Amino acid sequence: MNKHKLLIINPGSTSTKVAVFEDENIIFEDILRHSVEELKNFNKMYDQMSFRKEIILRSLYENYIEIDDIDCVVGRGGLLMPIESGTYEVNELMLEHLKIGYMGEHASNLGGLLAHELVKDTNCKSYIVDPVVVDELQDVARISGLREIERISIFHALNQKAIAKRHAKLINKKYEELSLIVVHLGGGVSVGAHKNGRVIDCANALDGEGPFSPERAGTLPVGDLVKLCYSGKYTYDEVKKMITGEGGLESYLGTNSAQEASKRVDDGDEYARLIYYAMAYQIAKEIGAISAVLKGQVDAILLTGGIAYDDMFTGWIKEMISFIAPVHTYPGEDELKALAEGGLRILRGEEEAKIYGEGEIEYAI
Repeated sequence: MNKHKLLIINPGSTSTKVAVFEDENIIFEDILRHSVEELKNFNKMYDQMSFRKEIILRSLYENYIEIDDIDCVVGRGGLLMPIESGTYEVNELMLEHLKIGYMGEHASNLGGLLAHELVKDTNCKSYIVDPVVVDELQDVARISGLREIERISIFHALNQKAIAKRHAKLINKKYEELSLIVVHLGGGVSVGAHKNGRVIDCANALDGEGPFSPERAGTLPVGDLVKLCYSGKYTYDEVKKMITGEGGLESYLGTNSAQEASKRVDDGDEYARLIYYAMAYQIAKEIGAISAVLKGQVDAILLTGGIAYDDMFTGWIKEMISFIAPVHTYPGEDELKALAEGGLRILRGEEEAKIYGEGEIEYAI
């Protein structure tokens, strides 16, 4: 069987991760860091395109990697319109939406743009895989309780889907046959109900809905939040930052590092223990709630993300939810590998690439 070579592009706010895979094996990786000084002259995310492209090309050249040897390029997906899970070929509509930031400005918007730009003059195709805007919610999950507001799905789709499929493969099952609860534990926290290959319920983790996390406030008492908003003390932007960026552990402990919080607990800090345990408590409660969506028929609960390395923290969660289903831990998040796996499924003919703009999400309301 011929081996496939894939170039993977994962842009972050202050870095661009570049990797080359030969099938499932990574053969090259480079983290290209961008200083605040370098980025401060760019007003919009799209303005960074040429800058990042040149740095990527330089890295490939210095490491003797030829674009002509690449079978496909896979970029991290950005804030596009809501779409079903899958691997999407980059097309003109996607490029336009990534350029304008259809659902907001984010470094990940550059993933598909850079993937396309690097191979646009070749026969090589470019793709994205499972962006955060993957939306497979069942209609009833979209109802919020206020007609003017609809629940939407923005979560760690790439990592959740990759871990769910990896788990299915390990137990010799098809992902589409399983009912799973997947919990991403990182700077943000998301809890997804996976049924028959679709995430039928999940909170909007981008805006801090659900349990609180290292830097997001989670779902707050709505009456008190309204009072805070109209207190005259804070601007709109300040409140948004309090909810996403300065909430959660950052608000209570002055750090967004779960490692730091865990160390304080180990050092005997009782207040840190209360707050860190409260985060586990809220996550466990969300898992319990999402298990009801699956009517208690849960094959497994999968804990993933950076905080899943913390045995104390995952132990607290397991104590509260292990009665629901077997709990498996897959620490960390290997986004580069997840992107490569999505591209490989297309190259091997295991899946067909989806077309962005076809069959977009239609809401029931």
